[in-house]
Amino acid sequence: MNTSKGELAATPSLLDKALGPSVRAFKYYTHASLPVGAGTSLAFAPFNVWPLAVLCFAFLFLAWEDATPRQAAKRGFLFTAGTYLAGTYWLYNSIHTIGNAPIWLTLFVMLALVAIMAAYMALLGYALKRWIPAQGWIRWLMVLPAAIVLLEWFRGWFLSGFPWLALGYTQTDTWLAAFAPVGGVYTVSLAVTLCAGAVTALILGTKNIRIAAAAVVAATWLVGLALHDKEWTRTIGEPVSVAIVQGAVPQSMKWEVEQRDKTVALYSGLTRQHLGAKLIIWPEAALPGLSHEFTDVLSREWTAAHAAGSALVMGIVRYDFEERVYFNAVLALDKEPQWYAKRRLVPLSEYFPPVPQWVSDWLRGMELPYSGFRAGVDNPDPLDAAGQKLALTICYEDAYASEQLEVLKTATLLVNVTNDAWFGDSTAAHQHLQISRMRALEAGRQLLRAANDGISAIISSNGRVEKTFPRFEPGVLTGEVQPRVGLTPYAKVGNWPVIIVSFLLLAAGLWPLLARKSSTSKR
Repeated sequence: MNTSKGELAATPSLLDKALGPSVRAFKYYTHASLPVGAGTSLAFAPFNVWPLAVLCFAFLFLAWEDATPRQAAKRGFLFTAGTYLAGTYWLYNSIHTIGNAPIWLTLFVMLALVAIMAAYMALLGYALKRWIPAQGWIRWLMVLPAAIVLLEWFRGWFLSGFPWLALGYTQTDTWLAAFAPVGGVYTVSLAVTLCAGAVTALILGTKNIRIAAAAVVAATWLVGLALHDKEWTRTIGEPVSVAIVQGAVPQSMKWEVEQRDKTVALYSGLTRQHLGAKLIIWPEAALPGLSHEFTDVLSREWTAAHAAGSALVMGIVRYDFEERVYFNAVLALDKEPQWYAKRRLVPLSEYFPPVPQWVSDWLRGMELPYSGFRAGVDNPDPLDAAGQKLALTICYEDAYASEQLEVLKTATLLVNVTNDAWFGDSTAAHQHLQISRMRALEAGRQLLRAANDGISAIISSNGRVEKTFPRFEPGVLTGEVQPRVGLTPYAKVGNWPVIIVSFLLLAAGLWPLLARKSSTSKR
């Protein structure tokens, strides 16, 4: 049958037929991708409107359905740009308000990050429309969900990576969170995108496809329910009393010379009130200076803690005189001093890739007086404190889940020290807490979170927040935690199962092409 280009353009698409004339024009509004993408950010903490994760990605799948490769790239770009504009707006506070960068440079840095993140989705949309021929249920229930998961995984490590706002985090309070100890956050993301694909199939599919899509959704959630209360690790020993010290020192004052003695007195005073707790934790870079500048202070605190039967774990900047480098570090003072150095450093802040000299000069003039940190060693041993093996992370490096798997073989507790004061009263601290909850779920261990101005928290091994301390208030969060040992399935194998499965599902999209080639070769 010969069809002219004009006739082809006038032929109703599958989307037209499914949606009908009342909403048919919606597919032409490419600019709708931006606000819908921004709506995805509401699925994350602190809003936690988790159904939006499914519905917004179902919109993206629909937007790609009848698009050309170029249109798919544009819609994917705008969608993800909206998510990251709304989801990481708090960078403005750290770069401009605290970092004192000019507005134009602040916007440039923020928009550059958004553009990079959005470019990934643009390339994915283009590639799917250009080279993956599968249509119908194979596309909706296999190709698209797998492609999004692979994108998240790749985006999480390529060129240092930025794993923030992975879809799986939106489900920390739903049954789907139960997939985390089985296959990690990306397995939870796969469950979310499967549901989004099923919504697409319910809108566009035939009766049988709709039944299959509904079955996929039901099966996904029922499996999550069945796994929801399963314990993958086991308790060991007695509960441990803990005291998490929150100094709440504003970032704008933190490094001022006149604030130095006040900060020391604050942390010392709060700690003395809770000596006797087995484990006392201070947040990231709690003392405003280098460790060797506080030798007397550290000796005094160690002596007092040891006499009371307490172990003291604190974030502090360390200078190595032999190698002449700085480390963003954690010091554990128990039977003997032990160090942990941050492995995942923040680009353009804690370390400097090749950049113009004027950019480097500005960055080095920000509120953190010590820059050019060196990363710590890979796969460090846990720190021994309070009779426990502590798996440490500093700041946002707890977003890199797979890099913490080796230490879980011996660790009994997780500890994250951070300083989210850089981001002010924004959603950043809530998003970061949500990430910490996911790490506790994946590891099957309790996590202690010490944050300079909040959100300090005690998180259970199933990811629930047991206790928190009010933000922006100095004080101490106290409680008991139960050490655990054993490995969850995710701790044993990491991300590889979900990545392999996703590659296989994506490869299924090539089947029509392979089938045509096979048919042609037989003629």
